[in-house]
Amino acid sequence: MVDVVVIGSGIMGAAAARELSKYNLDIIVLEKEHDVSNGTTKANSAIIHAGYDAQNGTLMAKYNALGNAMFDDLCKEIDAPFKRCGSFVLAFSEEEREHLKVLYNRGIKNGIPGIEILEGAEVLKREPNINKEVVAALYAPTAGVIGPWEFTIKLLENAAENGVDVQTDSKVLDIKKLENGYLVKLEDREILTKTVINASGVFADELNAMVSKDQFKIIPRKGEYFLLDKVQGTLTNSVIFQCPTALGKGVLVAQTIHGNLITGPTALDIDDKEDVANTVIEMDAIKKQSVKSIPEINFRDNIRNFAGLRAESDRGDFIIGEASDAEGFFNIAGTKSPGLSSAPAIALEIASQVLNRLGNVTKKEIFKQNRPQIHFMELAPEEKAKIIAEDPRYGRIICRCENITEGEIVDVIHRMVGAKTVDGIKKRCRPGSGRCQGGFCGPRVQEILARELGKKLDEIVLDKKGAYILTGKTK
Repeated sequence: MVDVVVIGSGIMGAAAARELSKYNLDIIVLEKEHDVSNGTTKANSAIIHAGYDAQNGTLMAKYNALGNAMFDDLCKEIDAPFKRCGSFVLAFSEEEREHLKVLYNRGIKNGIPGIEILEGAEVLKREPNINKEVVAALYAPTAGVIGPWEFTIKLLENAAENGVDVQTDSKVLDIKKLENGYLVKLEDREILTKTVINASGVFADELNAMVSKDQFKIIPRKGEYFLLDKVQGTLTNSVIFQCPTALGKGVLVAQTIHGNLITGPTALDIDDKEDVANTVIEMDAIKKQSVKSIPEINFRDNIRNFAGLRAESDRGDFIIGEASDAEGFFNIAGTKSPGLSSAPAIALEIASQVLNRLGNVTKKEIFKQNRPQIHFMELAPEEKAKIIAEDPRYGRIICRCENITEGEIVDVIHRMVGAKTVDGIKKRCRPGSGRCQGGFCGPRVQEILARELGKKLDEIVLDKKGAYILTGKTK
């Protein structure tokens, strides 16, 4: 019997597993997909929110404020990209200015540092490409941008370095409450565990219902996005919001952590928990709304469209903690935005509750750090020369858009929780993330994966099992 089974390898499961890996525990992370960080964590705005939006007294407000402050140190510890760039909420009328005051007062109550309301002239001085009709804006200096899947993968790497067993292709079919724990049933095996952490995103309600009568409902809220080339990324250095609506924070425009421009999301409640398709109607809506913030956006430089699902609960707040009638079963559910921003603080809370339930748990004397990951193009010339002398693969550029070398690709294949798909490589070191979206480097990445994993070329998939790229030779 293991101590903890974490179900889900998105940001919530990763953060909880990493926090618990500091203790002498036997921990398994189960992920139904072929790779980690493939659900909501893979497709979101990548914003670390300041924390003025959530209603005072909610779990969203509490954990957003606490979590935001943790990102600088945590990202340094695990070697994940993060930048505090600040955010603006724009008002284009005196009526909207009144709403800025509501957000400001809420932020003060939530304990958010540095927020202020700026007049339009000052906003344009700081962000000159913003619509000249801006009347005022709420500025929050602690907002930031992050690489969400890189952050999650590095958390899982660190957890694995400290003994956590991360198992992909492991869909949970059922959970049975036992006298002293739980029996987790998978397609091909069963796992006995003392405790369970349910971090399964939009499926969290279904897993909770397997063991608890205290049920909730998760409504998938689909958000669609444009990702534009880096030539558009210079239009802003901050995160630009418009005044929010009942469905969320509205369409944002932001420079990503890697210098692209992202705009979206839409907000549409749907029934299908697997529907991440883009639609013409929603994409047109993004275009129309985003140019209200920055009129000069040129959507001809779009390189990628995508959609993600946020886990909207019928309780209107995060659902964090032990189920009232299922001792040892812990939910992290309904963590829509600001879920990503809140994840480090939620992980601390859940870890504390699990440790309290298990009792008599000791902390590890030695907690291992992640093995450093080389980002070749960020190095000084003498460092590059030294690395190439040691491993010539770092001297071979595979992805010309992002300047990613063969050495970097090989490294992320063989790291803890390493890549085994083309998109898995993309998430870890970015080949295929540039203007051509893998049009040139994709076949070479596929060849490197096949070589390093000892597989045939047609066994390498894009991301999910069955997402084949090649079916066989034609000649």
